[in-house]
Amino acid sequence: MARSITRSLGAFVSGLRFDAIPPAARDVARTGFVDCVGVMIAGKDEPVVQILRDTLGVAGPKGEAALTFGSQRAPAPDAAWINGTAAHALDYDDVALRGHPSTVLVPAILAEGEALGATGAEMVAAYVTGYEVWAELIRHDEDYHHEKGWHPTGVFGAVGAAAACAYLRGLDADRAAQAIALGASQSAGLGANFGTMTKPFHAGRSAHAGLIAARLAGAGMTASLDAIEHPRGFLFAISPQGRTVGLDAPSDGFGRDWRILESRLSIKKFPICYCGHRATDAMLGLIARRPVKANEVEKIEVLLSRVHAGTLRNALPQTGLEAKFSAQFDMACALIAGKVGLMELTDAFVQRPDVQALMKRVSVTINSEIDPDLPGYAPADTVTVTLRNGERIEETVRRARGHAEVPLTEAELRAKFMDCLQAAGEGARADALFERLNNIATLGAAIELSEAA
Repeated sequence: MARSITRSLGAFVSGLRFDAIPPAARDVARTGFVDCVGVMIAGKDEPVVQILRDTLGVAGPKGEAALTFGSQRAPAPDAAWINGTAAHALDYDDVALRGHPSTVLVPAILAEGEALGATGAEMVAAYVTGYEVWAELIRHDEDYHHEKGWHPTGVFGAVGAAAACAYLRGLDADRAAQAIALGASQSAGLGANFGTMTKPFHAGRSAHAGLIAARLAGAGMTASLDAIEHPRGFLFAISPQGRTVGLDAPSDGFGRDWRILESRLSIKKFPICYCGHRATDAMLGLIARRPVKANEVEKIEVLLSRVHAGTLRNALPQTGLEAKFSAQFDMACALIAGKVGLMELTDAFVQRPDVQALMKRVSVTINSEIDPDLPGYAPADTVTVTLRNGERIEETVRRARGHAEVPLTEAELRAKFMDCLQAAGEGARADALFERLNNIATLGAAIELSEAA
C-alpha cells in the first residue's frame, strides 16, 4: 500500500530537528526573514493594511504578537493576517516555489513564535519546514497553477504555514498531518484580483489560516489524513488539468535532499510583479549602454511568455497598484525615471502625461518557447526599442538580477532593508533590527526582535 502524502508530510514536520538542517539552508531562511520584515515595515501604512487592521479591530497595547514591529499588538492569528498582508502589499517580497513563500511563512512564524516564546533556531527550523512542505506539494503537478486562475501564494501558502506552525507547536505526526489538511481546506486566492488590494490579502489570509490550522489540530480538531492526495482533495482540486497530478509519496530523500537549497529565494529589486523583472532589467540595461529619451521612441516591444503576459494584465494602468501588473508601465517607468522603485509606484507618477503617453507605445508579444527549468517562463525576455530615426536597440535577459542564480550580495540585501525602513520613516531602528534578523538563529526568544524594534 502506497504511503499517504498527507501522513508523510505530518511525519516530516514532527520529526525535523534544527541540527539536521544544513547551514546553507538555514542561511536561505535567514534571508527570507530579513527581506520579508523589511518589506513588511515598508508596507505597514498601505491602505489595505489599514483597512484590515480597522475592520478586525484587534490592535492595542496588549496581545500575543506585534503588528508590523510597532507598538500595537494583537492575537497571534490576527497579527499574522495583518503582517502577511503588509509584507505583500508592495509586491516587493521574495519569490520561489511558483509564489511568494516568505510573505506567508515569516508572518505566521513570527506571530506564533512570539506567542509561544520560541527561540530563533526554532523559528528558522519552522521556516525550513514550511518551505519543504510547500516545495513537495508543487512537485506533484507539473502544470502552472496561474493558468487555472489560482494565486499559488494563497493556495500553497496556507498549507506551508500550517506545517511551519505545527512544527513550532511540537505537534505529533498525526496532528501535524491534520494541521496540513486543515490548511489545505483554507487554501484560496484568485489571479483575477491581481492589481488590487485583494492580492496581498491572499498572503495575509494564508498566514492566518496556517496558524489557526495548527492551533485547531493541536486542540483536537480532526481532518482527513488523505486530504492532500484524495481524488477530491487538495492536489486534484487545484490542478489545472487533474490528469497531471502525481500521487507518489515523498521520496526516501525527503527531509535530506533539501529543496530549499535547490530552489532557494529570488529577492526582488523592483516593487512590481516578478513576471516583469526580466524585461525591466533588460530596459535598464539597454538605456545604460544607449541612453534614450521618451520623445525619441517610436515603439517598444516586449517578448514574454504567455503566462507572464497574462499576469501583467494592465496595459494602461491608472494607479500604483495596477501598475505593478503592467509590462507597459515597467518599460515606461524604467526609460523615463531610469529606475523602478517605491517612489515611482504611486498614482501620481503613473498618471503623469509622459508616462501615460509612452505606455501606449509599448506592445507585448508572446514567446511560445518554454524554459524547461522554470514553468511559466520563456527561456529569456527581450525588449526591443525602435526610435523615430529607425534605429533598433535590443536587450535580452535570461535571469533577473536577484534571482537565485544571480543573487544579490549581502550588501545589496542590507541596502534594500535600509531603504524599506527609511521609506516607512523607521530608519532610526533599521540597524538594530537588521542585525538581530541577520543573526536570527542565535536569538533566545522571538520577543527580542520586537524589542530591537
